[in-house]
Amino acid sequence: MPNLRKMFDALLDATLPKHTDFKPDAATKLELCRRYGDFSLAYSTAVQPDLSYFGDAKGYIAYATKMGHTFVLGDPVADPTAKADYIRRFVAASNNPCFVQIGHETASVLSDLGYRINQMGVDTKLSLDTNLFSGKKNETVRYSEKWLLKKNYRIVECDGTIADAEQVRQISTNWRNGRIVRRREMRFLNRPFQPDLAPHMRRFVIIDPDNRPTAILDFDPIFRGGDVIGYTAAFKRKLTGTTPHAEIGLTKFAADRFKEEGRSVVTFGLSPLAAIAESGFAESRIWRGFFERAYLSKHVNEKIFNLQGQAAFKRRFHGEELATYIAFKRGTPFEMIALLRLLKTL
Repeated sequence: MPNLRKMFDALLDATLPKHTDFKPDAATKLELCRRYGDFSLAYSTAVQPDLSYFGDAKGYIAYATKMGHTFVLGDPVADPTAKADYIRRFVAASNNPCFVQIGHETASVLSDLGYRINQMGVDTKLSLDTNLFSGKKNETVRYSEKWLLKKNYRIVECDGTIADAEQVRQISTNWRNGRIVRRREMRFLNRPFQPDLAPHMRRFVIIDPDNRPTAILDFDPIFRGGDVIGYTAAFKRKLTGTTPHAEIGLTKFAADRFKEEGRSVVTFGLSPLAAIAESGFAESRIWRGFFERAYLSKHVNEKIFNLQGQAAFKRRFHGEELATYIAFKRGTPFEMIALLRLLKTL
């Protein structure tokens, strides 16, 4: 069946318009990201395998295809004054591409091009120039860190010498075995987990009282003008039975460290289908209703992906929830099935 699927996908993808792809090497993608990668997904567009690129030496749009459909990942990585031009040129060169997890500015450009724009969830942002984790509302966050330290856990940043690649791989494998769907991880919106850190990433680790690594939290950099202005949480992994205080304590410790370094922001990435509301653009009411029902669905949350649990964890930190959008011209069930297959949820 997998081979038949691949053959079917290849036949459908062969119907897509042919245009000259930009084929940047790793160094070029990373340099463009360092200049213009100021949103949560930017780093992932530069380092994620199996993506294609449209653009030139000054900027790019990252995308993938599935079942004869084209899906753009996030906003363009380009000078802000040039992003609209990259979007218009790619839309003109492609067959009604769908744009996934984009910001408001990209959505505005696409709306002017006749796209329908729906919210697809929220990205949670912590501004580090405020009184981070102060006040009664953050009492439980502070408690988790204190609890860990009181119980003789250590929270440390790891460069690979505290928890080596094999230990990290074991933690990840153990974590995978406890997931709702064990045989696959989401792709596209999430890139594959690697035990070794890529350039500019940061890793924080919980060491238990027996001196064993039990939980990790990896961050991707967020850049602007060549400088790291903050980080976005990329991967969480922990051994089965590890205290629930671990993830909260790790997040607080890392955010405090970033603030001390003078970074300005931490983001937690997409909470899929959370806080769905009217987009403010021309949209599909049918898909808005479907997204709202999926988020509330017991079957979806227990058998496919724990949407509510992921959103609830991020809301513990009382950050600002920023709407993210999906933009489409087709919006057919077939297109959405293609997207779900690309994400590995089907």
